[in-house]
Amino acid sequence: MRLESISLKSFRAFREETEIRVGDLTTIIGRNDVGKSSVLEALEIFFNNDIVKIEPGDLNVHAEGDTVEITCEFSDLPEPLVLDAQAETGLAQEHLLTQSGRLRIKKRFGCGSVKAKEEVFVCAHHPTADSYGDLLSLTIANLKKRLRDLGIPEDNVQLNSNVSIRRAIWGHCPNLQLVDVEIPVAKEDGKRIWDKLNLHLPLFAVFQSDRPSRDSDAEVQDPMKLAVAAALGEPGIQDKLSEIVDAVREKAVEVAERTHGVLAKLDPALAQQLTPAFKSDPKWSGLFSLSLNSDDGIPVNKRGSGVRRLILVSFFRAEAERRLAEGTSRNIIYAIEEPETSQHPHNQRLLLESFQDLAAESGCQVLLSTHSPSFANYLPLDSFRFVSRAPDGRRIAEEGNDAVFERVTQTLGVVPDNRVGVLVCVEGPTDVMALKCLSRILHADDASVPDLDQDTRIAFVVLGGGTLCHWVNEHYLRPLGKPEVHIYDNDVQVYGKAIAQVNARGDRSWGVQTTKREIENYLHPDAIQEGLGCTVTFGDTDDVSALVGRERGWNSKTAKKKLAAQAFPAMTVERVEARDAGGEVKGWLQRIGAML
Repeated sequence: MRLESISLKSFRAFREETEIRVGDLTTIIGRNDVGKSSVLEALEIFFNNDIVKIEPGDLNVHAEGDTVEITCEFSDLPEPLVLDAQAETGLAQEHLLTQSGRLRIKKRFGCGSVKAKEEVFVCAHHPTADSYGDLLSLTIANLKKRLRDLGIPEDNVQLNSNVSIRRAIWGHCPNLQLVDVEIPVAKEDGKRIWDKLNLHLPLFAVFQSDRPSRDSDAEVQDPMKLAVAAALGEPGIQDKLSEIVDAVREKAVEVAERTHGVLAKLDPALAQQLTPAFKSDPKWSGLFSLSLNSDDGIPVNKRGSGVRRLILVSFFRAEAERRLAEGTSRNIIYAIEEPETSQHPHNQRLLLESFQDLAAESGCQVLLSTHSPSFANYLPLDSFRFVSRAPDGRRIAEEGNDAVFERVTQTLGVVPDNRVGVLVCVEGPTDVMALKCLSRILHADDASVPDLDQDTRIAFVVLGGGTLCHWVNEHYLRPLGKPEVHIYDNDVQVYGKAIAQVNARGDRSWGVQTTKREIENYLHPDAIQEGLGCTVTFGDTDDVSALVGRERGWNSKTAKKKLAAQAFPAMTVERVEARDAGGEVKGWLQRIGAML
């Protein structure tokens, strides 16, 4: 299951219901004390209620009632949903989805007493017609009675299956009167369905910037706990654990029923008041514990906060590699509060690369919060969720347009680099990474080639979106009339007209299209093998990203990111010359250098 959005109501600073959409990589950004951490902690409460627990004090002080609501919406839903050996159903079949086909789960916490009380609802487009809207709350005996009261034939109905009886009843109704309602899932088959759904919810781990250094709560421990949780979530292990639970439940209930039978003989009145029931399933994760020990005898949780955060980086990289090699059926969400805390700028870039790599993996989502201009500079614009405070105190979460990005730059104090003399305009962020790698390699061999990664006189403008610093440079520097260099791939014909217009300006600006299909076609196969462990054969007109994607089981977008991040850094002067014998790439770069 994939998280699509979270909505908060009456939770801390979020008085009115506020929805925040979630992608593969999502960055909650805004001023201090605006509610960024509250979003991540609300998710921890929703999924685990462990590291952060719901408390009466979490209720917004201006809330009209005494309840907090945290609502999550999911896609990529499990089909079919197996309730037991005899009952296989689906969320759509049980009318438990929204009109758009999503699963929307609301957790409502009553905060009017010392301990908050939790209720769970599925918000769905559900039947409301008389005698048809309450089926999930009925026992099997009452479902049979409803079936007979409605005069529905029992010939094709499995009378020992709640699923089969509900299907027959709903199928009998000419107009179910489907309406958006909240369905409590705390009893009967509603609870059984919720218990099964819980096994498919994403695993969630939050890493807080101000966590105390205790053996049980240090950054190094939570990845280990999550490793145990991820292992327990594997289908094969889940099946084995379920077999154990079923066997224990069967034996325990058998003993309880025998005891109940003896009690009925001794005191029939008392026996009528008691019913044997299996109270709860075991919490397997609490039975296992892992740790990392330092060779020099210093406990890891006593090392500097920067070191502990680097352990977190290592965990992310290891997890990405594991998911790549094995694949898992249960999604994982990593939420990291202010990951730049206590980190050298170099390590901040390592963190960013790790987060982006992990977010590109199938089944992984990463949520960040930050108010650091230097860190936000290199985050993708489409990942931003800007949280701000309205004049009346309401919280607003916005995404995706020039007005929002303008406010982000003002809020964080992001400014353009006034040393810039040339703007290099490309199609996407991966083109930036590729050109920086190639220029760095060629510059080390020939000083006439500028190093685009280090030369502050050159700024990239990513016409397809890019990062905050690219947007800032485009927004502020382009009106200044700086000469522009446009380098586009050759796989889109209409780009030729745009290049012709640039070359006709007469203001020192110029543009080219690659001779090969795309920038990835200038890669050497050995660099791809070294960077990605992938052997592919391709020509100048082949779609390299698609070829690599098919080889590794990625989509083309993910493959393109992987090639930029891991294959281009493996290029050498010899490999560049082998793939670009005519010196096309070197010629672009030298021409840029001559403009400085």
